[in-house]
Amino acid sequence: MALKVLVGCKRVIDYAVKIRIKPDKLGVVTEGVKHSMNPFDEIAVEEAMRMKERKLVNEIIVVSCGPAQAMETIRTALAMGADRGIHVEIPVDKMDTFQPLHVSKVLAKLAEKEKVDIVMLGKLAIDDDSNQTAQMTASLLDWPQGVFASKIDKTDAGLEIIREVDGGLETIRTTLPAVLSADLRLNEPRYATLPNIMKAKKKKVEKMTPADLGVDMAPRIQIVSVEDPPVREAGQTVADVDDLVAKLKEKGFSSA
Repeated sequence: MALKVLVGCKRVIDYAVKIRIKPDKLGVVTEGVKHSMNPFDEIAVEEAMRMKERKLVNEIIVVSCGPAQAMETIRTALAMGADRGIHVEIPVDKMDTFQPLHVSKVLAKLAEKEKVDIVMLGKLAIDDDSNQTAQMTASLLDWPQGVFASKIDKTDAGLEIIREVDGGLETIRTTLPAVLSADLRLNEPRYATLPNIMKAKKKKVEKMTPADLGVDMAPRIQIVSVEDPPVREAGQTVADVDDLVAKLKEKGFSSA
C-alpha cells in the first residue's frame, strides 16, 4: 500500500550568512537577510521523493509555518517534487515567540487532518538548534518515532531505520504511522530543475492559521538574552614538550 507523507520545511537564515544579534539581545536580525530552506528539511523532502520514486509513497505534502515569505520555501519543496503545500501563516511579529511546541501541535493536527502515514522532518533547524519538534510531534500523536535517521527502509510490518547515536549506529523497527527525522547522512538533496520550478508555481498551496487548527499560540519559553559566543584567544606556539608542560602549569591545567 502506497503511503502519504507530510514533510515539515522551515524557512531559516541561510547557512552562509553571518548572524547579527539584535540591539535588545532578544533575538537575531532577520530583516534584509537571505533565507533558505533548513538544510535538514531539504534532506527530509529528498527522502520522501526517493520513497515516491520507489513506489512506496503516492503523495507528498509539504508544510511551512511562517510569514508570507515562507511561501518561497514551500515552492522550493514543490520544485523538488512534492505534490502540494500547506502554508500555516504566522505574523512576522509573532515569529520570535513561535516555538517548537507550537510547530509540533500544528504538525500533529495536520497529520490527523490529512490522515498521513509518515511525518518527516529534519532532525533540527540550524537557526535555533532545538532538536525537539519531531520528538514532541510523535508524543502528541502517540506514534512511534525514528529520529536521526541515516537510512530508511520499508518492511512488511512498517519501517526499518538506521539511526545515528553517540556510540555509532542503531537499527530500530517501527510500525506505521510514524514520525521520522532526517540526519545529515541520509541522502544528498537534488537541485530543482527549471521545468520543475515552473511547474511548482501551479501546484496547490492551502493557507491557514494556527487558530484554524485549534493551536494555542501562547509562548511557553521566555528568551532572557541572546549573545554572541566569546571570542577565542589566539593560539600559542611552543618549542618542545617541556615548554608545553610549563605553559600548562602556568595556566593551572597541570600539577605534574
